[in-house]
Amino acid sequence: MIHKKTILIIDDHPLFREGLKAIIGRNHRFEVVGEAGNGRDGLQMARKLKPDLALVDMSLPDQSGIQLTCELKNVSPKTRIMIITMHSKVDYIVKAFQAGATGYVVKESASERLLQGIDTVLKGEYFMDSSVSHKVVKKLMQFPEKEAKITDATYETLTSREQEIMVLLAQDLSNKQIAEKLFISPKTVENHRSNILRKLNLHSTLELVRYAARLGIIDVDLWKG
Repeated sequence: MIHKKTILIIDDHPLFREGLKAIIGRNHRFEVVGEAGNGRDGLQMARKLKPDLALVDMSLPDQSGIQLTCELKNVSPKTRIMIITMHSKVDYIVKAFQAGATGYVVKESASERLLQGIDTVLKGEYFMDSSVSHKVVKKLMQFPEKEAKITDATYETLTSREQEIMVLLAQDLSNKQIAEKLFISPKTVENHRSNILRKLNLHSTLELVRYAARLGIIDVDLWKG
């Protein structure tokens, strides 16, 4: 009888969790043993189940995936962690690996790369679904933490959800497009947008783009506004 590797999914979007479970179900060597919609519940499940792998969303309702990764490593040291997120900037990648993650998958490519990533991480190797190689990831992990952090203090006042929405707004996505990606309502997106602009003392999406580009969160050349 094949010993299945156990997986815990921590993501606040029920439909996305269902999609992940469907993909994982294609491989008889993996088994989803639990799922949670926030960091608190995910931490409790990890403490109880001690899964081989935790799939963690970067933006959770109650905390960031980076913070949760650190906590997971404390309660279940042998559990390997793969971040699944909308973010693909080096800032987030560095933070994730420094926190203890060994895998990083962007949500848009999860359907194609998830199983490969799970298999790689469970073998004890690093996995990235971008062009960043294993050697580059190891090099990034050697950087001093202060170099990896976004230095603007006002940016740190944003919640993890607001940071996620800020990136999408800066990429010129409409409220409707963002709502569809994050499984929330356009009205909720607009409320977040207002809060983001207020906290950062900005007055337009164009100012938001310039701010995001200055911090290195987005590549301004890719903006089509």
